[in-house]
Amino acid sequence: MIVLHGEQVHCLICKHGFEFDIFVGSALVDMYAKCFEMRAAGRMFDEMPERNLVSWNSMIVGFLLNKLYDQAVRFFTEVLGETLITPDQIIKTGFGMNTCVSSSMITMYAKCGSLVDAQRVFQESEYPNVVSWTAIISACQQHGCANQVIELFENMLEEGIKPDYITLVSVLSACSHTGRVEEGFAYFNSMTTVHSLNPGPEHYACMVDLLGRAGRLNEAKRFAESIPIKPDASVWGALLGACRNHGDLEMGRDVADKLFEIEPNNPGNYVLLCNMYTRNGRLEEANEVRRLMGVNGVRKEPGCSWIDVKNETFVFTAHDRSHSRTKEIYEMLEKIKQLVKKKVYVAATQFAINNVEEYKEQSLWYHSEKLALAFGLLTVPAGAPIRIKKNLRTCGDCHTVMKFASEIFNREIIVRYINRFHQFVDGLCSCRDYW
Repeated sequence: MIVLHGEQVHCLICKHGFEFDIFVGSALVDMYAKCFEMRAAGRMFDEMPERNLVSWNSMIVGFLLNKLYDQAVRFFTEVLGETLITPDQIIKTGFGMNTCVSSSMITMYAKCGSLVDAQRVFQESEYPNVVSWTAIISACQQHGCANQVIELFENMLEEGIKPDYITLVSVLSACSHTGRVEEGFAYFNSMTTVHSLNPGPEHYACMVDLLGRAGRLNEAKRFAESIPIKPDASVWGALLGACRNHGDLEMGRDVADKLFEIEPNNPGNYVLLCNMYTRNGRLEEANEVRRLMGVNGVRKEPGCSWIDVKNETFVFTAHDRSHSRTKEIYEMLEKIKQLVKKKVYVAATQFAINNVEEYKEQSLWYHSEKLALAFGLLTVPAGAPIRIKKNLRTCGDCHTVMKFASEIFNREIIVRYINRFHQFVDGLCSCRDYW
């Protein structure tokens, strides 16, 4: 409906002959982009006889709003080629210390798996504000560096910077992923008593996750049922994950039923419950969950891992043999297997999909992240970190193998799943095995 009003205004502009005005044209590009009509925005941009920095920025921001990131980068590259246009607020133009730019760079480096670069940008910021502080706190939280999160948060308060809603989400999440139950509740209570912030669904979900990860499932359930707002999927999802981690099938089934009502099309909830049934040997119930998925038209997202080598992305699925270097990859995989078995490695067969006992351990070795690791060891130069991305949560067995591999091959291995990173160095993980 909004875009229809915009089109009517556009028609009036054309009727009165203002469509070629550079400021009007830029505004129209911005309007169409914000209405998620990038084709119309592109046509308007192409028809402009003259463009300025605002015009280009409107298109770039439009691509970002519409999650068309490749096009945003392409347009930015074109800006650099325009002799009469100088991009604003980037490092080479002298705006590297601008707080908005530095905050975006911190987030960018963190999401790319380079916490060191994110920290460097923050340290070079002259006047960090709440956005900058929150960006670096979130970066450390994503990378499992809870001690740094707490230290940064306390430094932020000492600097007189008032935290915001998102800052506390990161702080509570850091407490959750390191078992800091008492500290977590202290920070949660300080939201209202000290910082005048009202907790939201994300904060409540963090607290349920905090108790759940610590194995205090009954407390977590009571907390979820006592919050002043109706618990959403994030709250119950945190509890379901905790039930999976601690093997509480009965509570997990009850929580899953709540999630099926709230978000019936989310395959993750079905998969978690199905896996819990399978690990407990209750195959009939597991099959019933699969049948329910079929009835509701829900399909599990296939797990995959990918790794970037020399500006090219290589994607792997479980048991993948589509790569041109498959023979070398599987030979390296066998080498990894033999080397880790000389350590104290014991296959975590509870994470195997195959139900046939004698094939469980073998199937674990063909998980997508292990294939990506083998390929990375073959192709990534010595000394450079091996960065692996995965669309689903990595399994416990792969996590163990990554630790051994980092020590055996003397390589830094960084694995990102969903929005968290695990950094493996010298046989240890940044999560300290509390994840």
